[in-house]
Amino acid sequence: MHLGRERVIGCWQVGDVLIDPGPTSCLETLLAALGDERPRALLLTHIHLDHAGASGSLVRRWPELEVYVHERGAPHMADPARLLESARRLYGDDMDRRWGEFVAVPEENLRVLAGGETLVGAFEVAYTPGHASHHVSYLREGTAFVGDVGGVRIPPSAFVIPPTPPPDIDIEAWHASLERIAAWRPERLAVTHFGAVEEVARHLTEMHRRLDEQAELARGGDREAFLERVSLDVAAAGDPATAAVYTQAGPPDQLYAGLARYWRKRSEAPGPTVS
Repeated sequence: MHLGRERVIGCWQVGDVLIDPGPTSCLETLLAALGDERPRALLLTHIHLDHAGASGSLVRRWPELEVYVHERGAPHMADPARLLESARRLYGDDMDRRWGEFVAVPEENLRVLAGGETLVGAFEVAYTPGHASHHVSYLREGTAFVGDVGGVRIPPSAFVIPPTPPPDIDIEAWHASLERIAAWRPERLAVTHFGAVEEVARHLTEMHRRLDEQAELARGGDREAFLERVSLDVAAAGDPATAAVYTQAGPPDQLYAGLARYWRKRSEAPGPTVS
């Protein structure tokens, strides 16, 4: 129920563990679903506000709550000033309405990950950058919790969008992360936007294809052409209500901005030297 609309953002619950609690703007819905249950740990795939924004608020409610996060993201959970400054450049005056309050997580609650660990409840951790340099995925009993590396797929549609907002999209790393997830041979994917994907091989193949297609479309630098193409693809993916959810979960202007920045960084990277 993000901003009154279903299927935009999901928090996964496995026993007393929550994977990606979502933003504080959705906190009332999360607490109502939990009822009297008290989580003991949060597993964050990454620190973007739509996935991790409610973490500090939940720690304030339950001070013993452990928060697992990649080592690149952990400092920004403890001191979110730079994270919030970057987000505000992206969302402007609409940021507070979209995501709500972001409360810092005390350092003593943070559990820092690098990838390769096995955590509470037998969750296996893999470092899966591409969408974000601090992105991890989790595997437990055949289910891979893949955050945004697994893309946006709004049921009942099978259409897939790679979410590519600024600032650190890396297409090559993303492809490698998809291969890393495939190597787990999961029975299903649990994506944040939105729900379980049972057709794992098909979905991952489509993510590879769409990632390259979307990146190439942005490479030409024609923002309006990119927005028009993505909007047409989304409109063809299902009914108007589902299309609106896709647009809310993956705003086309942000998809373009992240890819444009990726290509700009590529063009500015120093080439090989000749001696």
